[in-house]
This record gives sequence, C-alpha cells and structure tokens, in this order.
Amino acid sequence: MTASNEIRALQASLLGTLETARALEGIQSKVMDIEPDSDIATDDLEELGRLALAHAVAAQALRGLVEAMRLRRGGG
Repeated sequence: MTASNEIRALQASLLGTLETARALEGIQSKVMDIEPDSDIATDDLEELGRLALAHAVAAQALRGLVEAMRLRRGGG
C-alpha cells in the first residue's frame, strides 16, 4: 500500500470507529436510565448489540491497520 493510500485508510478507519462510538452515545441515555429493578426493551437491547458489534469490528479494523503500519515500519 502506498503511503498516501495507507494514510487514507487510517483516516477512514478512525472515522468509522468514531462514528460507531457516536452511535453508542445515542443509546447511552436509554441504557443509563434503566432502573436496576427494571429491564431493557427488546428493541433497545437489539440496537445496543448491533452497535456494540459494529464498534468492536471498527475498532479492531483500526487496530489491525495500526499494527500493520507499525510492523511495516519495523516498529513491531
């Protein structure tokens, strides 16, 4: 990968991770407002699971790219 493509990939990967973090912030109040003796709505639980998975995938992709860049530069 050329340096400019590598940097573009890094930027896109970071933006994807930040986007999923913002999406998780969007459901934060629903989760934090649940009373301990209550339960979370099924739809909210499904949304939280979907967003958590999307964030995990995005973060892992970013981490993988960073590690590949470090290795390529000899910074293992």
